[in-house]
Amino acid sequence: MSERSGIPAKAYAYAAAGLVLLALPFYLERFWLQAGLFAMAAALGAIGINLLTGATGQLSMGHAFFLAVGAYGYCALAGDGTDGLTGLGLPGWLAAVLAVGLAGLAGGAFSPIAGRLHGAYLGIATLALIFIGQHVLFNAHGLTGGYNGRAVPPLSLFGLTFDDTELLVAQVPFGAVEKLWYLGLALLLAGALFARGVLRGRPGRAMNAIRDHRTAAGVLGVPVARHRAAVFVLSSLYAGLAGVLLALVFQRTVPEYFGMALSLEYLAMIVIGGLGSVAGAVAGGVFVALLPQLLGRYAEALPLVSAPGTGGVAPGEAARYLYGAAVVGTVLFLPGGLARLAARLTPTHRPSGETR
Repeated sequence: MSERSGIPAKAYAYAAAGLVLLALPFYLERFWLQAGLFAMAAALGAIGINLLTGATGQLSMGHAFFLAVGAYGYCALAGDGTDGLTGLGLPGWLAAVLAVGLAGLAGGAFSPIAGRLHGAYLGIATLALIFIGQHVLFNAHGLTGGYNGRAVPPLSLFGLTFDDTELLVAQVPFGAVEKLWYLGLALLLAGALFARGVLRGRPGRAMNAIRDHRTAAGVLGVPVARHRAAVFVLSSLYAGLAGVLLALVFQRTVPEYFGMALSLEYLAMIVIGGLGSVAGAVAGGVFVALLPQLLGRYAEALPLVSAPGTGGVAPGEAARYLYGAAVVGTVLFLPGGLARLAARLTPTHRPSGETR
């Protein structure tokens, strides 16, 4: 019926999913909303690295560095300095925009290297960013707060402050997590649509040509080094935005979080979700981000999984084992990831009279 009316069934599914997501803050407790926000931030970062690695074929091990630039950049720009740490006291919305820009500038500073290296060579080069970033985060106490990190100032936008000050909506109290939920949804939707437009346009075709055969792409007139550098900057901007959202959800930045393990998690996200696919990046980000949250929530009911320090396997470790196994299984049995699986399960509409 939906096909005959000119509106595909997929549109109805998207509309229903959107309505459900908009209604969730009215019904879910704080834990689930916070877990969902972690998943949104992870999906944003996964879209960025999927543009670089999945669509262009450039391996990056330094994605966590650019998330840290976004998170700590926001703290330094929005902080007022009353905690003894560096803070410029800028409005929250301006600090967030500038923090994303800082991540892009950091990516731009590295882009000449990204434009000339490829494969494992670029991966090793970006690995240096993690070591540099960790050294700065742990030792620049006046800027980052050192090992203990620093508190994250609440975001203010259009007169609305995203803190725990209660805001009644339909007699439901909205705190920081509920307010951030809608901001996260808006950012994820905008980021996904923009990336989808890039991949479906001429830049996307050039990126795929570089991934498949860079020499042939160069012969066809594609400026390979320029496209690689530009995509690296774009990926850094996505990472910076994800870092800002993570900082707002965590409400405290901790240097240890932005290490090698985080970069590996983002690579796992795009492999599990599907290389080169925006929907796959979102699905992989949600899967990898939610898994440790769910294992921690239900640790008592799961065999071998227990709270950290109480014996057994900690939820975070169990999550790494599981999505590590998921990466191996995806590579061996489902090369296209969750995106390819969804495509196989979705029936293809054929006009009447068409044969296979």
